[in-house]
Amino acid sequence: MTDLRAPEIPRRRGLLIRVLPPGMYSGRAGALIERAVTVYGRSWTILLSGALEPLFYLLAFQVGFGKLVQTVPGPDGRPMSYVAFVAPALLASSAMNGAVFESTYNLFFKLRYAKTYDAMLATPIGPLDVALGEIGWAMLRGGLYSVAFMAVTGAMGLLTSWWALLLLPVALLVSFAFSAISITLVSYLKSTSQFDYIQLVLMPMFLFSTTFFPITVYPEALQWLVRCFPLYHGIELMRGLATGFFSWSMAGNLAYLLVLAAIGVWGSTRRIAKLLLT
Repeated sequence: MTDLRAPEIPRRRGLLIRVLPPGMYSGRAGALIERAVTVYGRSWTILLSGALEPLFYLLAFQVGFGKLVQTVPGPDGRPMSYVAFVAPALLASSAMNGAVFESTYNLFFKLRYAKTYDAMLATPIGPLDVALGEIGWAMLRGGLYSVAFMAVTGAMGLLTSWWALLLLPVALLVSFAFSAISITLVSYLKSTSQFDYIQLVLMPMFLFSTTFFPITVYPEALQWLVRCFPLYHGIELMRGLATGFFSWSMAGNLAYLLVLAAIGVWGSTRRIAKLLLT
C-alpha cells in the first residue's frame, strides 16, 4: 500500500531558510553556478578573452608608457615603479569588468528574452537563490581572471609583499559587490539601447579611480568625488596589499565594498521577486 504521508522535513535547516519568508530562498543557489559552468564549458574562449584583456594593458605599460614614467608615489608616499603602481588597479578593474559584463548583458537576455528565471522560479528555487547564484558565478569568473593576472604580475616581479596573496579574496569581493549592484540596476532596463548608460558610468570610473595616477593629482573637490567611486576603494585596498602598506583608510575601503555588496544582494533579490513573482 502506497504511503501517502508527507515526507519528513529535515531538522537541520539553513539559517536563511528558517529566517526568510517561504519561497524566497531554498539553498539551491549552487544549481545556477553549475548551470553557468556547463554553458561556458562549451565556449571557454569567451573566458580566455576576458583574462587576456588586463594582461594586454599591463604589457602595454611595461613596454610603452612605463618607459616614459619611471616612478610615482606609492601608498606610503615613497616612489615605486609605475607598472607596479598600475598592476593592482588593473586587477581590480578586471574583477569589476568581468562581474559587470556577466551581470548586465547576459543577465538582461536571460531575464527579458530567454525567460530563464521564470522557469527556475517555477521550481523550489527562490529569488535569493537566483541572485546569489548569478553573483556566485560572477565571482567565480572574476576569480579566474584574477588568478591568471596575479600569476603574470608575480612572474614579472610586480608583487613586492606576501600580503599580495590576499589580492584574490579582495578581487572576489570586488566582483561580488559589482555583480550584486549590476543585477539590481539592470532589472530596471527596458531595452538594450539603455546599456549605453552603463558604459557612461564604467568608463569614467575606470579612467579616474586612481587607476593610472595617484589621487593627489586632482583638485581637492574632485578627490572627494573620486572617493565615491566603488572601484576606487577596490584599487586602494589592492594597492596597499600589493605593497605591504597598511593604513586605517583600508578598513574604510573594505567596509565600503561590504556595504555595497549587502545593498546589492538586498536590491537584486527584491527586484527579481517583484518582476517575476508579482
